[in-house]
Amino acid sequence: MSLQNNRKRAAQIVDILEREHPNAQIALHYQTPFQLLIATILSAQCTDARVNMVTPALFQKFPTPQAFLDAPIEELEQAIFSTGFYRNKARSIRNACGILAEKFGGEVPCTMEELLQLPGVGRKTANVLLGHCFGIPGVVVDTHVKRISNLLRLADSDDPEKIEEQLMKVLDRGKWVRFSHLLAEHGRAVCIARRPKCEVCPVGELCPSRSL
Repeated sequence: MSLQNNRKRAAQIVDILEREHPNAQIALHYQTPFQLLIATILSAQCTDARVNMVTPALFQKFPTPQAFLDAPIEELEQAIFSTGFYRNKARSIRNACGILAEKFGGEVPCTMEELLQLPGVGRKTANVLLGHCFGIPGVVVDTHVKRISNLLRLADSDDPEKIEEQLMKVLDRGKWVRFSHLLAEHGRAVCIARRPKCEVCPVGELCPSRSL
């Protein structure tokens, strides 16, 4: 399928999903770029709902990078225990806060290059921060986007970075940030990994992988 046709089909898919999920938005709760950074690190292999249960008390206890650095690591591990992989996450948070304090004056930087210097931050997390906190659009490739964009043949790779590049070519730039939220809603409601509801899929007519 040509790039032009794929762009047209991608726009149709986005339009349909916009109508189906008009309230699709980021699920993590945050008030500042720093809070979103910590929340996204905690969200690795953990539900956003669980992270949202942990972060209010966490941010009250540790409101700044320096507060995380000053606390005993055991105290931080205990505070985030329920998010899973708490030792690795505590280490990533502490190391990221160290770099924020040393290199960026305690502030979350606003470029991809700088964000990728932070432990626990890959392109997915960086694009979340850039898109939601700094108005710099990017395509967030999470598990829903990876799986469903391949099923829709808008991408044809298992490599998140290649998927990101492919989607940037077929999606309107104004929809880059929103696309991941739409696919997350679609993945939870209809295109469920182990039992997709192809018979009721609103974008079924545009999906080469549809099975009836």
